Amino acid sequence: MTQRASVKDVALLAGVSVGTVSNVLNRPESVTEKTRTKVEQAMAELNFHRNASARQLRAGVSRTVGVIVMDVSNPFYTELARGIEDRLAADDHTLILSSSDDDPRREQRFLRLFAEQGVRGVLVTPMASTAERLGDLRRLGIPSVLMDSTDPAHASVGVDHVSGGRQAVAHLLDRGHRRILFLAGTPELQQTRHRLRGAVEAVTAAGLEPGEVLKVVNLAVLTSNDAQQALVEALDSGGPAPTAVFAMNDVVALGVMRELRRRGLSIPQDMAVVGYDDLYFAAELMTPLSSVRQPMRQLGWAAADLLLTGQAHPLFEPELIIRASSDGNL
Repeated sequence: MTQRASVKDVALLAGVSVGTVSNVLNRPESVTEKTRTKVEQAMAELNFHRNASARQLRAGVSRTVGVIVMDVSNPFYTELARGIEDRLAADDHTLILSSSDDDPRREQRFLRLFAEQGVRGVLVTPMASTAERLGDLRRLGIPSVLMDSTDPAHASVGVDHVSGGRQAVAHLLDRGHRRILFLAGTPELQQTRHRLRGAVEAVTAAGLEPGEVLKVVNLAVLTSNDAQQALVEALDSGGPAPTAVFAMNDVVALGVMRELRRRGLSIPQDMAVVGYDDLYFAAELMTPLSSVRQPMRQLGWAAADLLLTGQAHPLFEPELIIRASSDGNL
């Protein structure tokens, strides 16, 4: 592997001192145009690039931010990361992106690595015990922000998922559904609890009994395959079949729709489906998917902005986008 050119190499080729090269890099106005041109030509010939990490280490200020999401393969987190990247780039910062897989040990390992690298700060989509692990960072003077979360005890940016759950279930009730299956995440997830609270509020507001209308199945992993299997079990249980599914996210909704097609059931006539996130593919499906839209990029942008500036952002409001999967007239 070719050795990276150093400041000393540039100085030797240009016939100047190391201090002069440093001035060209950091205070070009202090160097004559002739000398500056000679140094820049040497840099170009050697393909020289300054070592930003070493420079930041000397200055004591990092321009790198560590980001931990649940699963970067989920398009929701991809969009979230893009929003983070856009905000960081505006201040010449970069990010290191990783996935926790909802595993506390894996999350801890990344937090330790970020601390060792001296990152500017950390952005994380939390699990139930994340706040405890962030204490070590705080003691090291490394700030952190929770994403897609509301926590009065910690810097965070979030979405009103109570409203999102309420909108989704109110829509299904309005379409006449009285047996609604909520394919949720684990109860430890704040998003699960808040969306369920909104669903219950919608049922109660309609003068109905939540225990009779809502059936909740908690998925350990929010994948389309796990969602499909959960629907198989719900339909083959022998009890009254649901007429509608409220899915924890659009990936879960895909699994539901796959099983309905496999059984030859029509959507929404035999069963309506509402997802959550409104990912890019929702509107492009054979039966376009109704979904609660989250401002994913804006959420990531706001989290990065809070980390860099300390500027708090209000709770984001989700919006139900109604399509043919839950409305036969569309």
